[in-house]
Amino acid sequence: MSVSRRKFTTEYKVEAAHRVIDSGRTVSEVANELGLVEVTLGNWVRAERRRIEAAKGGDVEALSGAERVELLHLRKQVTELEKDLAFLGKAAAYFASTPPKQNGLR
Repeated sequence: MSVSRRKFTTEYKVEAAHRVIDSGRTVSEVANELGLVEVTLGNWVRAERRRIEAAKGGDVEALSGAERVELLHLRKQVTELEKDLAFLGKAAAYFASTPPKQNGLR
């Protein structure tokens, strides 16, 4: 019997990580409160701390959770559009190299 995995939004992950970062509580306390595995929440906290440090280190503002989700969506969309464009280019080359058949009409 397969076990389905729970999926969490980026916003939820960021909010859960900030419960640890902002409150000073341990990862295990917050994980138990939210019903999460400690390792999972620990990964989220580590990623959020890296994002915070990156924002402090540069003059460019770090992406928010919603912006990160949108960026991933747009990258996926660009990949699909590039595939479509490559296919259309090949189809155009094929039809350009193959002259249309004559039906005996001149």
